[in-house]
Amino acid sequence: MVEIDPDFIQAPEHRPKLNVIEAENIPVIDLSPILNNSIEKDPLVFDELVKKIGNACKEWGFFQVINHGAPLESRQKIESVGKKFFGQKLEEKKKVRRDIVNVMGYYETEHTKNVRDWKEVFDFTVEEPTLIPASIDPHDKEVTHWYNQWPEFPPEMRETFQEYAQHMKTLALKIMELIALSLGLPPKKFHDFFKDETSWIRLNHYPPCPNPDIVLGCGRHKDSGALTVLAQDEVSGLEVRRKSDDEWVLVKPLPNAYIINVGDVIQVWSNDAYKSVEHRVMLNTEKARLSYPFFLFPAHYTMVEPLKELTNDQNPPKYRPYNWGKFLATRKRSNFMKLDVENIQIHHFRIN
Repeated sequence: MVEIDPDFIQAPEHRPKLNVIEAENIPVIDLSPILNNSIEKDPLVFDELVKKIGNACKEWGFFQVINHGAPLESRQKIESVGKKFFGQKLEEKKKVRRDIVNVMGYYETEHTKNVRDWKEVFDFTVEEPTLIPASIDPHDKEVTHWYNQWPEFPPEMRETFQEYAQHMKTLALKIMELIALSLGLPPKKFHDFFKDETSWIRLNHYPPCPNPDIVLGCGRHKDSGALTVLAQDEVSGLEVRRKSDDEWVLVKPLPNAYIINVGDVIQVWSNDAYKSVEHRVMLNTEKARLSYPFFLFPAHYTMVEPLKELTNDQNPPKYRPYNWGKFLATRKRSNFMKLDVENIQIHHFRIN
């Protein structure tokens, strides 16, 4: 066994099993009905699509989409540029290293649940700049700006990433429309929440690991935003905790598919009709892996709470309202310090 820094080592109960179960039955949903105007031609096909989305959100919290309309060329470009960036020497990447002031950029000591992840990342926001609360004090109304840090190399990185971000935003909002319809809501019910979005994209680079039995690329977690749209290369590694039996199952990459997962914000908006699901990343002894999730996040001034249309006397709200910007600022702060307590989560707002 190669000597591994203890910071990376998972507690025995959270270590990956190397004899993984492959998720053959994770839903794969064809979005072509919303791309080729077949809604007018055949409303039954569209209704079936909405039903499939609803079932996937309810039963899995995860699904893959194909024939989604996002151009393959843009995805290939971001992957190529990402490999160029991560292929540089560490001192070059550190020129755009994020810190408590510049929260976007490169980072190589990410922790999940206080255990270090075996990866390096590059983060950037979709809106430049992004408006965010200046402090986590609930009474402080001042806002500040998050700016992206772009490296000199590769020179095409900024343009490539910004173009890709717009395609992801379009796809994410299309899926949000289908989710709204599956909950019995108007299709554009969620759109206003994202007018001043705090959405961002991360490039994850997971180098080969000599001890994938005790280390994770990314520890178990749920996504705190509304929706995640994940692209990954051909190297598998993403594991999802299956709702039906709590087993960890491996999500096999499909060419040019996107993996979609429900975030905590949808869980609160839907009053637990749709729940976010734990996931993690396993490592490979020989191959590096690249993934690039788009995180759809609402505007900083959004009060996240169960939607009135989805609550009543028989199904009262299960969460107290919380301010999204303050929640996000609190979570971001934990990126730069090891916490003695659990980071802020939606269950802290649950009504008992």
